[in-house]
Formats: sequence, C-alpha cells, structure tokens
Amino acid sequence: MNDDPDNADSVANPDSTASADPTGNVDPTGTWHITEMEMWGEDYLHRETQAYIQIGEDGLGDFQCGLVSGCLDGHVEELGPESRFTFTWEGRDEMHPVTGGGWLRPKGDGEAEGMIKIHRGDWSRLKARQAS
Repeated sequence: MNDDPDNADSVANPDSTASADPTGNVDPTGTWHITEMEMWGEDYLHRETQAYIQIGEDGLGDFQCGLVSGCLDGHVEELGPESRFTFTWEGRDEMHPVTGGGWLRPKGDGEAEGMIKIHRGDWSRLKARQAS
C-alpha cells in the first residue's frame, strides 16, 4: 500500500475532487469480473479464465479477456463532474506482444463500465462487476 500523496504512482489523484459516485469516492482497486464486452462474445471473453481487471492501490494491475492479457499502469483522472481510472497496458494477444490503453469507471453498487483498446487494433467497451 502506498499512502504517500507525493508519489506519482499513487492511484488516487490528490488534486482530483471529482468522483464517479455521489459520495465522492472513486475506488477502482480490487478485482473486477468483466461480464460483457461490446466487441467480443461470451464464448471468447471467458475462453481461458473468468475475464477480469485487477487494480492495486499503487495503480498497477493486470487483466485478461479471451486470449488478450496484460499488465496495466494507471491513475484516477478527473473528467468534468466524474472521475475514472485510466491506464496503459502491455501484454500478449495470442502470444503476440501488444500494447494499449483503457479506462474503468465504478458506477456504484459494485458495477463498473470501461473500455480496453489494443494499439492500432480492436477496442471494446465493457461492463464489470466487483468480485466479492
């Protein structure tokens, strides 16, 4: 856990006053099960394992959906009246090195929405539920 507000790698942006829920709490940390993706069907999505995004308190994490997996590095950013966790990632798509970006916005009640993009390739919006 990294509680140093001067650490640029911290998930929480100390200058951000926006939030994704009415309580002012943006907490993307933990494991999120990806339940739906716009671009890929359920048969591909959970092909090797339950599709997920895992985010640590330091803004580092990993994800897998279908045969695409990677390590991510991100932070909470302010977007008008809301905030979201924005990240870049590097990993593999069917054993080929790939990079990309994405975001995850907790919506409350353990639900989130987001997007994952492969650099110079596919992208897909997603829905997720926080793992218990």
